Amino acid sequence: MATARTGFALLGAVQVALIFTLMLLTVPLPLVARQFGLGPSGVLVLSAAYGLSFSSLLLLGGRLADRYGGCRVLRAGLALFGAASAACAVAPGFAALLAGRFGQGAGAALVAPAAVAVVRALHPGAADYRRAMATWGGLSVLGATAGSLISGVVAAWASWRWPFAVPVLVAALALVRSGGLPPAEPGRGRGPGLDLRGAVLATAGVCAASYGLVASTDHGWGTPVVLAPLAAGLVLLLAFAAAERRAVDPLLPPGFLADRRRATALAAVMVTATGTALTFLLLALYLQQVRDWDVLATSAAFLPYAAVLVLAGRLAAPLTARYGAVTVTAGGLAVAATGLALLAGLAPGSGYAVGLLPGLLLLPAGAGPAFAGAAVLATGGVPPERTGLAAGLFNTAMELGPTAGVAALMALAATRPTVVGGYAAAFAAGAAALALTGAAVATLPRTTRTTRTTRTTRTTRTTRTATSSESTIHIKEFTS
Repeated sequence: MATARTGFALLGAVQVALIFTLMLLTVPLPLVARQFGLGPSGVLVLSAAYGLSFSSLLLLGGRLADRYGGCRVLRAGLALFGAASAACAVAPGFAALLAGRFGQGAGAALVAPAAVAVVRALHPGAADYRRAMATWGGLSVLGATAGSLISGVVAAWASWRWPFAVPVLVAALALVRSGGLPPAEPGRGRGPGLDLRGAVLATAGVCAASYGLVASTDHGWGTPVVLAPLAAGLVLLLAFAAAERRAVDPLLPPGFLADRRRATALAAVMVTATGTALTFLLLALYLQQVRDWDVLATSAAFLPYAAVLVLAGRLAAPLTARYGAVTVTAGGLAVAATGLALLAGLAPGSGYAVGLLPGLLLLPAGAGPAFAGAAVLATGGVPPERTGLAAGLFNTAMELGPTAGVAALMALAATRPTVVGGYAAAFAAGAAALALTGAAVATLPRTTRTTRTTRTTRTTRTTRTATSSESTIHIKEFTS
């Protein structure tokens, strides 16, 4: 049986690989488009395929993990994810590559919530689980950064196909080592069914609405290619909400999102994911299309971002343990908002050192803690049999950021008369969203924490006193 440390390291590598794969084609996408002769619609669908299938299937993946056990669903998802990644690496044409990207997303939708269910089995104590999830929250943005950097460098030196080796190898390693993980099957066999009707409605609704938002970046809001999927997605999601109220064993229990802390944390995850993905996309376009940088130089421009992100990720968990998830999340969102606000000053002649670098340093400094704290808030207080559901919602918010969130901001950018002016407007709107969400998080109540007892040679009695702060502990000792 794997120890908690080695098991978490294995699952953490899997989580990084899932988000790495999301960003894998961001920088080399123009190279892929030239090789396969893709027009705007082809580029649009290919760039969104992984995120669409990933985000739309996560609720079902979480429910499967809760019902059939984390390890079983994890292995099935890894097999699909690895096979689809290999298919992408050798895809002879656009259709095969597109199918592979959809397959990767479907596999990832099984893996992500199942991995969190196994993490909970590795850390059964509430405090240990909170610390683990604080670290887990920072892994996603690390994966996104690695995906953009590595894919750009490898595409410039070799081929855009080689980065697909990363998810193939990680999936293979995790499959081999998964036998040592705890079974994590608290919900196996419970409940009368899987709510397949709800799963179909949720999957179709999220996918249709997300595609409509993504399509708005290349088409006007009044065009059928945008309005039709948006309307269909809205109708399907309303039907899903109605169906869940009547279902005996709903895919998403109606009251699950009524928890203010959880709902606000999911909003924090989405806006932070939107801000980080937007930065990679817009600055990659700006540096290559406006400043005529090549792919390798563009990837190198994000190295300081990556360095700060690694440091912020290492500090996020101890900061969350000391100051509490609410404080760390709100503070992280404020710092990230400041970074995007600086990037909102983007102009055609903006220099790297003065115009871009300050924002590229502040954004990851805030995003790492924001993700860590939000992960604790979004998954805390959930019974074991709903761990997969909470993880599915967390990852859904994570995936909707780079798809729906970025699409909405890109649609705003398209309303400006100049390309760079549109980029600046998108950064400004993203900064405002981060700041407003940070303010909402800051109003959340701090939960009571309990403390350790101290042992002395004399009989000691410890009284735990509730406080309004997550990090303040009062101990009263009485000796006989």
